[in-house]
Amino acid sequence: MRVDYRSTFPAAMKAMLGLEEAVHSSTLEPELLELVKLRASQINRCGFCVDMHTKDAEAIGMTSQRLYLTSAWEEAPVYSDRERAALAWTEALTRLPEEGAPDPVWAEVDKNFSAEEAVALTLAIIAINGWNRFGVGLQSPVGHYVSNRHPAG
Repeated sequence: MRVDYRSTFPAAMKAMLGLEEAVHSSTLEPELLELVKLRASQINRCGFCVDMHTKDAEAIGMTSQRLYLTSAWEEAPVYSDRERAALAWTEALTRLPEEGAPDPVWAEVDKNFSAEEAVALTLAIIAINGWNRFGVGLQSPVGHYVSNRHPAG
C-alpha cells in the first residue's frame, strides 16, 4: 500500500462513509448495489474492491452465476430489467469521459427507478468510483478482505 488512507486522513474516510450511509438509507436492494459496485470495480480494475464486493455479495446470498456473469451482464439472462438499467448506468457513469450519460441509458433508469432511487443509484456509482480511486491509486492489498455482511432475511 502506498498510503494507509484510512488512518492517514480520517476525514476522507468519514466523508466516504457518509456517502455509503446515504446510499444504504435508500430503498435500493442490497444485491443491486453489490452488482453496481462489482461492475464499476471490474471496469476500474480495482482488485481490492472486486474481492470485497464479490465476498459481500456472496455473504448476502447472491448466486455464483450472477456474480460470474457480471462482466457479461448484457448477454446473461439472470438479471432483471431494473438490474440491467442499473448496470448500464454504472457503465455509462464509470466511463463518463468516453461515453457521456446517453439519453437511452437514462431512459431505462427513469423507467425502472423512482426519482429518489435514481439519485441514490447515481450516488452509489459516484461512491464506488471514489473507492476504486483509493484502491487502485494507493494500492490497497488484494485478497485479505473478510466480509462482515450478513444474509438478508
